[in-house]
Amino acid sequence: MSDCYINGIASISAQPTTDPDTFLEDIISHKESIFRSHDPNYKEFIKPAAMRRMSKSVKMGVTAASMALNNSGVDMPDAIITGTGMGCKQDSEKFLENVLNNDEQFLTPTLFIQSTHNTVGGQVALGLGCKAYNVTYVQGAASFEASVMDAQLMLSEESGKNILVGGIDEVAKNSTLLHKLDGQIKDDDINVIDLLDSETSGTVASEGATFMVLGGQKTEKSIAKLIDVETVSAAKPDEIKIYIEKFITQNKLSIDDIDAVVLGNNGDVIYDNYYKNLQSSIFSKIEQLGYKHLIGDYHVASSFGFWLGCKVFKTNHVPDVLKVNDITAKKYDNILLYNQYLGKNHSIALLQRC
Repeated sequence: MSDCYINGIASISAQPTTDPDTFLEDIISHKESIFRSHDPNYKEFIKPAAMRRMSKSVKMGVTAASMALNNSGVDMPDAIITGTGMGCKQDSEKFLENVLNNDEQFLTPTLFIQSTHNTVGGQVALGLGCKAYNVTYVQGAASFEASVMDAQLMLSEESGKNILVGGIDEVAKNSTLLHKLDGQIKDDDINVIDLLDSETSGTVASEGATFMVLGGQKTEKSIAKLIDVETVSAAKPDEIKIYIEKFITQNKLSIDDIDAVVLGNNGDVIYDNYYKNLQSSIFSKIEQLGYKHLIGDYHVASSFGFWLGCKVFKTNHVPDVLKVNDITAKKYDNILLYNQYLGKNHSIALLQRC
């Protein structure tokens, strides 16, 4: 695979993460099992007339995409690739409610058009006037990684391109509650900052959008080099260790070369064993970072891990609130990311300082 650089990245989450000059200094303490993102001033990026017709995911996506492009110095991307686990749930629910309330008559097409999974990618393209390659991947918790791998393939064919890659998911009134009914979300509210110490099943749900600009050539804006990304559809807790060791080896590194690992622990006592087995074995001597006790969980929450890794490279610092163990790395040159959801859609990524 050819070289791939992250030349700009931005994230909207349940924490104030849109200010490029701060790194989780001020933490919002959430105390619900379902909570919303911390919104920036969308009016700075979206015209008020257009914003009135946009769902939460579209506003987050368009704004995060604009921020990432601004950070990279790229005006027009050569492709837009997005990933989402559930798509635009809010508009989907509104359309279905109108179908029921109006007895399937007198329906306007707007909500239906804006309820599809590729709405965010389309709206980003419309705002930019971009007519290039535009694809949305819906692969559960590996949706963002699928988008990244597509971008890598494109850059292997033409390294001079700049590709906008993003992950978006939103909270919705009804469908999010369905996840609570089937046990994916905790029954009781919780002080989310203590999520990683939870001994009950389920996690907490939130929403967010992360976009980054990938290029095949290093620039003065480059933050990190994306060495590799890999997904595993299903694996047992004792098998994932083998996958990760193989992943590191095939990228000509050893476990000792990894300075920090970003883990997707989400407080689900049933599935956090995937992480805990690694934390007590191959990652036991490595600085371990977590983030879902800050931003909650959603299908593309792993995209926040990419933002986190880039922030560590830029600042050469890890806020205490992210630390899962007592180890502090002497340097941050190689950061490994690992995430899974319900024992499926495992993703492994390796970032390297430029």
